[in-house]
Amino acid sequence: MRCAEVKRETKETKITLSLNLDGGEVFVQTGIGFFDHMLTAFALHGGFGLKARVRGDLEVDAHHTVEDTGIVLGKALHQALGDKTGIARYGSFFVPMDEALAFAALDISGRPFLVFDAEFNEPKIGEYDSCLTGEFFRALAFNAGITLHVKDIGGKNAHHQTEALYKAVAHALKAAVKREGEAALSTKGVID
Repeated sequence: MRCAEVKRETKETKITLSLNLDGGEVFVQTGIGFFDHMLTAFALHGGFGLKARVRGDLEVDAHHTVEDTGIVLGKALHQALGDKTGIARYGSFFVPMDEALAFAALDISGRPFLVFDAEFNEPKIGEYDSCLTGEFFRALAFNAGITLHVKDIGGKNAHHQTEALYKAVAHALKAAVKREGEAALSTKGVID
């Protein structure tokens, strides 16, 4: 089983997260309703088992909770992938959601990078700040060691745009972590 459990505690957040790339139970509790919805959708659309208990300094705002969850999820993804032998490595996906259309492409390369191209007309979705979407994906990409391109192709409703982005990344990741062979998909012979 390709699983990992990561715990992280700072003065701002306390996080316990387990990830199973091959499926399993999904339970998310962050204290931010919309973020719970996004992480649940991410797990379901990616076919991942995900359990996340997050306590953050929500009396300040949602930033530390969302960013730190991205950090911990990225670290768990990195651990669960191990040496990355036999994975498809690349994935891309379009997700339409009503008027919104999102695209994600990624390479599990060991070289972290993020290109995030999305603008939101609505600054908040419930208690979730729309701008935190980019922060989450940056933390995820850099801690997982993946090159990630995320683009909002069109949309006017921040809820639809954001949900389409999370789902597009989930589907792209699902394709990239799929086992396809016995060797690393790299001319170097390793993915690091």
